[in-house]
Amino acid sequence: MTTMIKEVYDAFREANVSEETASKAAQAMASYDDRFNKVDANLLLLKSICVFNLGVSMTILWKVFG
Repeated sequence: MTTMIKEVYDAFREANVSEETASKAAQAMASYDDRFNKVDANLLLLKSICVFNLGVSMTILWKVFG
């Protein structure tokens, strides 16, 4: 089942776009929203990995030069 953003659909319908075209456009917008959510989730994971790596690196430097 394909999701659709109702606000986008309603906006296209008010602009006198055909029902089928408005529906397809709203579904396309919803798929981009899903893609951006996946990118945000991956970015959060990468940030966590970087913070962990920085912590380990600083600990090793502290032990070597401390």
